Amino acid sequence: MREAKDGPPNRELYALLHLSPEASDEEIRKAYRQWAQVYHPDKYQAPHMKEIATENFQRICEAYEILSDENKRLIYDIYGMEGLTSGLELGPKLNKVEELKEELERLRQRKEQEKALAHFRPSGTILASLSLPQFLEGDGIMRGMAMSSEVQSQLSKNSILAFGGNLEVNDDSGGGAASVVLRHQLSSVSSIEFIASAGLRALIQLLLGIESSISVGWQKKDERMSAAGELKIGTSSFGASAHYTHRFSKKSHGRIQGRLGSTALELEVGGGRKISEFSTIRMLYSVGIQILLSRHFSSFFATGAFIIPASVYFLLKKFILKPYYLKREKQKALENMEKTSAQVQEAKAAAQKAQQLLQNVANRKRNKQLEIGGLIITKAVYGARKALTKLGETGESSDELASQVLDVTLPLNFLVNDSGRLKLHEGVKKSGIMGFCDSCPGEPKQLYVEYTYGGNRYEVLVDDYEELFIPQEAHRI
Repeated sequence: MREAKDGPPNRELYALLHLSPEASDEEIRKAYRQWAQVYHPDKYQAPHMKEIATENFQRICEAYEILSDENKRLIYDIYGMEGLTSGLELGPKLNKVEELKEELERLRQRKEQEKALAHFRPSGTILASLSLPQFLEGDGIMRGMAMSSEVQSQLSKNSILAFGGNLEVNDDSGGGAASVVLRHQLSSVSSIEFIASAGLRALIQLLLGIESSISVGWQKKDERMSAAGELKIGTSSFGASAHYTHRFSKKSHGRIQGRLGSTALELEVGGGRKISEFSTIRMLYSVGIQILLSRHFSSFFATGAFIIPASVYFLLKKFILKPYYLKREKQKALENMEKTSAQVQEAKAAAQKAQQLLQNVANRKRNKQLEIGGLIITKAVYGARKALTKLGETGESSDELASQVLDVTLPLNFLVNDSGRLKLHEGVKKSGIMGFCDSCPGEPKQLYVEYTYGGNRYEVLVDDYEELFIPQEAHRI
């Protein structure tokens, strides 16, 4: 995956084979042979060990297949695994980095356009109203019919212009409306619309007749809330209305709406909760009642009508809505933690299984370094930065802290070379190293290492993408 916005690319395939992103073809082949010797399934007789070896051997083969192919490696370096799964057809005409970039960008733009068009398609409906009692009485069975249609034009990647209309006939009367809509996508979860219509209640509306009026409104909607308001001024009346809906979770929401003007003062507070796929329970509380203030617009009444519901809303928000919202946020955080907990436990189990097959070689290397007073990793922990900081401050490990870190002493001892040196390459995320895993998705991570060399003790703390080279005198305790 690409992490252009969040940091360097993962480059997990390089981490898996313990390679630098600048590794030569010979270094890639050498690394593949080394890891294949450790994880080849034929080396193991026990069924569970053979299963672990097979799973990790497949990962090694996949990494080697990509990094040993010049074109695939170029695509992986530029766009990660996303580029390899994008449907790009490799061939002799795509040998340069610039050509690959251009082709991948073209495919990306085409997919984005297809995705946008899939969300904005022309539509239309025809509804017929039939009456069986009317038919049995000798009249026609058809009571009425309604038709609507919409044609959309893509102005840009995020903007469309839509023309729509509807006609309705019921018995011997009928009506119709036409509208123009400009939609602009602000983000993946929110958009803004400007609507003008004739004969249809909309955001910008002009009605002419005995009771003429003009109204202007606004609306906003995203994944957590929706709000709308309207101001209407007529020849003999004035009015304003607004509503706000907040979704506390996928199953529950709260709503407040009000209406005020020269003929009404009304405030309603309510909410709902989905109790099953097919049913929802809703509650609605009215604060005040609809009343006739005046048939003529009065600034005094309008001001009072605004202050009263605003004050009520402020009190409701401070003492009811906000505490409930904070409680729901905390509950949602716990639900997300529980959801990712199973994935983290699975990743940890896979990492610990991978470490089992490294144990024999790591112990041999450790014993050899012990004989010559060389490099020995005595403790290595990889995980959340906050968890490592608390462990360093208190020196005590709780279950919560332990769940956010992973002991990687064994795999680091395995990676020590014959010269008694260990190097983890810069720009390569350490969770991809064999025997490592991401124990805290989304959290900044670090690696803490304690080691001995020449009879002296050392320690070092590095960030996730930072290079690590040991031993160094600067690390000496």
